[in-house]
Amino acid sequence: MSRPVVAMSLFILLFAAITAQAQTFQVIHSFTGSAGGYYPSNGVVFDRSGHLYGGAAYGGNYTSSCNYEGTETGCGVVYKMSHHGSGWIFNVLSSFDGANGYNPEQLITVAPDGSLYGTTLSGGSRDCNGFAPGCGTIFRLQPPATFCGSVSCPWNVTNLHQFLGPPADGSFANGGSLIMDAAGNLYGTTEYGGLYGSGIVYELSPTTNGWTMSVLYNFTGLGDGGNPPSGVVFDNAGNLYGVTYAGGEEGYGAAYELTHAESGWTEHVLHSFNSQTDGAYPWGSPVIDSSGNLYGTTRSSGANGGGTVWELSPGNGGWNFSVLYSLTGGSFGGPFERLLIDGPGNLYGTAVNNGAHEYGSVFKLSPSGGGWSYADLYDFTGGGDGGLPYSAVSMDSAGDLFGVTEVGGSLQSCPSGCGVVWEITP
Repeated sequence: MSRPVVAMSLFILLFAAITAQAQTFQVIHSFTGSAGGYYPSNGVVFDRSGHLYGGAAYGGNYTSSCNYEGTETGCGVVYKMSHHGSGWIFNVLSSFDGANGYNPEQLITVAPDGSLYGTTLSGGSRDCNGFAPGCGTIFRLQPPATFCGSVSCPWNVTNLHQFLGPPADGSFANGGSLIMDAAGNLYGTTEYGGLYGSGIVYELSPTTNGWTMSVLYNFTGLGDGGNPPSGVVFDNAGNLYGVTYAGGEEGYGAAYELTHAESGWTEHVLHSFNSQTDGAYPWGSPVIDSSGNLYGTTRSSGANGGGTVWELSPGNGGWNFSVLYSLTGGSFGGPFERLLIDGPGNLYGTAVNNGAHEYGSVFKLSPSGGGWSYADLYDFTGGGDGGLPYSAVSMDSAGDLFGVTEVGGSLQSCPSGCGVVWEITP
């Protein structure tokens, strides 16, 4: 399910204060709940034409198969935003119904042909070892095959795979986006399930008879790591990299590599986190630069308590770990999703609860004089500007930054606000 929402005793629209703090920040969409969805979490992505796509955990179709603690919440939606003049047009592309998935809140993957791929946390028609409503799905969204003259045309959703849970495959595809190789195979992770119940890395391959699921690795939850909360990333040699928030030598998570040979895939732990100096609980998938260096974050601990930004660099037959910056804040208030790296090598990210108002922030790290320079780009207030950015940062061709917050914005259907899509213009 989606992370718990922090209740606010007061909800104040502070647009004047927002403008005073950062002239470049603006809300480009406030979710209203119901059919339009609510509680977006993991960010937005662009296609080649500059359209934005994202998912919201709840809203859309309200069916008995999609409920949380006895309350029908809606099964969630996938949406599209398109430029129109100086503003944006928001359209729901698909409302899920439980049988084809529930909680499509993860990052969407845009394929070269314009199809969208993603996962749902739960749902599906198959039993999940007694857990309802299902172990989750992998889906594809495509535009209508025939011309649609409506302003809002729903896309066609296809279930490519329904997770079965342990021991057959995974359950709870929690975070990050799927990645696609040149042959059209999809790669991702689940937080739970597998042989040991501690999650898997998988490949989903297209065939003439549909799609075939292959488990590449089963985490044990011990020294090899456990419970991967986010996806994986390729290097140029075809190796896969990711993180787990459990396991490792100290029990605070690990960064891992999967290498491929004829006999299958082999896992190597690149770094085990110790909490005190290097942070605890890495959550977002790592990003990789042109030199093969990996960059990632932890949600908690480190020198200043608010998580860390770290780098793993290959060298001398191994990997060298270093902390680039220690964030200031409380436990689990640090980054939740992956970083963004731009051409000059700057890193951008969000922190969930850190910042001046404890409703999260957007930050930038820039290489400077052999070290890294930190800049706080925006602090959310939890009001009309949003709050709790469980979000990756995306960048358009002009260098503008985009993301989402889980709460704040419109109070129409949500006591703490239904969440927003935001833009920061440098």
